[in-house]
Amino acid sequence: MKAYVFPGQGAQFVGMGKDLYDNNEKARELFEKANEVLDFRITDLMFAGTEEDLRQTAVTQPAIFLHSVILALTDPDFKPDMVAGHSLGEFSALVAAGALSFEEGLKLVSARAHAMQKACELRPSTMAAVLALPDEKVEALCAEVDDVVAPANYNCPGQVVISGTIEGIDAACEKLLAAGAKRALKLKVGGAFHSPLMQPAQEELAAAIEAAEFHTPVCPVYQNVDGKPHTDPAEIKENLLKQLTAPVRWTYDVQAMIADGADSFTELGPGNVLQGLVKKIDRSVATDGRQ
Repeated sequence: MKAYVFPGQGAQFVGMGKDLYDNNEKARELFEKANEVLDFRITDLMFAGTEEDLRQTAVTQPAIFLHSVILALTDPDFKPDMVAGHSLGEFSALVAAGALSFEEGLKLVSARAHAMQKACELRPSTMAAVLALPDEKVEALCAEVDDVVAPANYNCPGQVVISGTIEGIDAACEKLLAAGAKRALKLKVGGAFHSPLMQPAQEELAAAIEAAEFHTPVCPVYQNVDGKPHTDPAEIKENLLKQLTAPVRWTYDVQAMIADGADSFTELGPGNVLQGLVKKIDRSVATDGRQ
């Protein structure tokens, strides 16, 4: 069975999507539609902007979404048995699977990006990658810290990203290294994504998600909050909102997809991070990608 996966923030690069725009008429129409919806020419920043331009959350998220979704919508062979996306990528997966229209998905991604940016500015916060400790150990040590700090991304066995206040992350990293973590490395991000510190963003996005029209997808969407397949629009909406403050359970998504019959994973969008994570979760499945 064929699974398609869609990357999240951090996969962007200057020039992303340009070949698609130049060589595919339908892709060009969709990119131009996006410029209209967003009311600025995001394509200019994607194709010829600076790395600094692309690092702004309000640009990064819609840029990755557009690159990923347009690859799916212009691929005549795109016939997924199941889909999943990492964080932001979940929106790409939902549009690719027909649960959201292209325009509705783009509007939600843009609203999400702005809401997250505002939440980041309310309190100094960050994230850190932790290597070579069991998930349960990371959870237990984070719980011992007095400040806000919690697991944010379960990426693959032995790789968890934690999220919280700067003080909380510093204290947790100290504990994790003392407990035998191979690394506990602070990331260059502007905020504590997928943590309780995203509560203001969740509140801001709730009305937009509630107002959006969701449909039953053409295949199950494995969602980040529980690592389980979903097709019910009401459940999908609820899980999408929870995702802002809950951890991304990517390991569990991939394991569940494999248990349900996935034997090949295709990553659509910039970069190849998810292909690498899938291989670390289970070497027996085939992986490839298109960007």
